[in-house]
Formats: sequence, structure tokens, C-alpha cells
Amino acid sequence: MSEHRTTPGTGEGPDLTAVENPVAPSDDTVRVEHAAAEAAGPSRGAGLMSGAFGRNLGLVLALVVICVVGVATAGDRFASVDNLVTILRLASIVGVVSIGMTFVITGGGIDLSVGAIVALSSVWASTFATQNMAEDTHWAIMVFAALAVGGACGLVNGVLIAYGNIVPFIMTLAMLASARGLAEIISERRTQIVRVEGFKDFWSADVVGVPLLVVIFALVSVGGWFLFNRTTFGRRTLAVGGNPEAARLAGINVKRHTVLLYVLVGLCCGLAALMYLARTSTGSSTHGTLLELDVIAAVVIGGTLLTGGRGTIVGTVIGVLIFSTLSNVFVLNNQDSSTQAVAKGLIIVVAVLLQQRLARRSTTT
Repeated sequence: MSEHRTTPGTGEGPDLTAVENPVAPSDDTVRVEHAAAEAAGPSRGAGLMSGAFGRNLGLVLALVVICVVGVATAGDRFASVDNLVTILRLASIVGVVSIGMTFVITGGGIDLSVGAIVALSSVWASTFATQNMAEDTHWAIMVFAALAVGGACGLVNGVLIAYGNIVPFIMTLAMLASARGLAEIISERRTQIVRVEGFKDFWSADVVGVPLLVVIFALVSVGGWFLFNRTTFGRRTLAVGGNPEAARLAGINVKRHTVLLYVLVGLCCGLAALMYLARTSTGSSTHGTLLELDVIAAVVIGGTLLTGGRGTIVGTVIGVLIFSTLSNVFVLNNQDSSTQAVAKGLIIVVAVLLQQRLARRSTTT
């Protein structure tokens, strides 16, 4: 890729202006796309089946195989419409957080604190004071509280990672411990019952026979796909994750964009907390325990590189459905949680090995 950055024969070192589009250097969108293309590198020349289409097709086939096993082992109990709704409802919370995590990992980061942020958001939104305010005014106060707490935690993560130069793994690990501990302090380790009827009626409602939680997951998925694939924000995310220095030279404020990525996943955590409140009618410091593992696993299974620079919302959604369906099959066949954990671990290892193989193949193509 050096031919894009140096001027032959001058001997004067890198020509930083060559990164910009020579035809329209003032066009920010074109410059961002140039950086994203550079980050992608030789993978553009890879074959169709080694690209996004091939990865998504493989995921769909894996999901079909799991469904066939479910029908073969559980029969009508698995194939019923009620069970399908159950799978989608279980997938919804993990799915919403996974959409936000896809952006963070594609941007070259990671967030281990999502489960703890969900717990803190659910506790804060269901405290006695918050619910009193909601009863005196409107239950939207609870929604605002959850989203505000989630966004604030994401903001703290993003600022300290981008401007404090703290490694994402360490920073989010610290947030995991802090947010979970704060949730325990606020709730005094007690389960807080949601008593605001308007909140419960709205969030437990169905839309044309489909649970609202599933509808929210679908809307977040569509919105995430549009943001990732059809906006400058998505192209900047790919550029920042693939080659931060090239992105900086292309005019992207890498630090600010990193902060926005963590705020985005924080807002997704706040929304997931509201979904927990709707599903259990409780706020608890135990909500979201080990959620980060399921989320990261779904994102990796979906084809997003842990090293950043490549991501897919469609793959993430399919990855979430794979794990949700697999868990449902195990439950219907009376398998314990330990067996499920072993199966998920094996799937993650296989997915990472396939990612490495595809990466080597695209590099040599």
C-alpha cells in the first residue's frame, strides 16, 4: 500500500497529502471511503464465497442445521410458533447489545462491561425515587434514566480509552467491576420490583402478535445496518478499526469517533436494561451476568474481526440467533447449562479458526 503514500523519485519522505482524493480533496466522505478501502487492503480481491456473502451463507447453513437437529430431537415442541417466539424473545436482549458491540469491535475496541452497565441501568431505572417520579409524571422517566446511565458509562469508557490512552480491555474491565459494585450498593443487593403499571403495560405489549421486545430487536438491527453500511459514521468506523493512522490522515477525528462508539454501545445497554425490566418486572444487580461473553461470542461468530476493520450487522444478528436457537435445543432436550457452555466454547474456537483461515486466504489472493 506504500505507493499511495510516497512520491517516487523525490526522496523527501512520505507525501501525506496523497492520502486525500486528488479529484475532490475537500470532500470528507470521499476521503473517509479512501481510508476505509485502504484499511480493507487486499481483501477486496477475495472471491465471493470468502467475502461477506460466503460468511453469511455459512452462518445461515449452520442455523438451518441446528433447526434440523431441534426438529429431529424435540419434534413439535421445537417447531411450534410459540417456541419460535420464545427463541426470538430470548435473543432480543443479547441482540440489542450485540449490535452496539459490533460497532465497538469493528472500530478496534472491545467492551467487557456491557453486562454490568445493563445491571446498573436497570437498578437506577427502578429505584424507589425514580419510580416515584415516574408515577407523578410519566413512565418515560424510567426510560430516560436507563438510557442516561448506559450512555454515561459508555462516555466514561470512551473518554478514558481515547484521551486517557487506557487499553480498552483494562478500562472496560474496571468499569465492569465498578458498575456492578455500584448497582449492588444502590439496590442493597435486593431485587427492586417494577410497580409502574404504565411502564409494564407498554413494554409487555404485543405488536401484531409479536412481542415488543422482538420488535425492538428488529428495529435496532435495521437501524444498526443502515448506520453501519449507509452512513459516513459506518465508513469511519471501518477506517478507524482497520488503520487508525490512515483514518487520522484522511481527516477523521479518531479519538472523538472512539468515544462515540462506546457511547453507542452504552445506549444499547440502557435499552437492554429496559428490556430486562419488561421481561422480569424487576431491577437487579444480577441482571446481565456474563452477558458480555454471549455478546462477544455472537459478534465473533457473525464474522466481525476481533482485531477491528471488518464487521457485519447481518452476521451478528445471525450469530445471536444461532446461540439462542442452540440454547433452546439444549433446554428442550433437558441438557444442563454446563453442556451448553462447552458447546458455545467449541463454536467460538471454530469461528476464530475460520476467521484466521479466511484472513490468510484473502491476504494471499
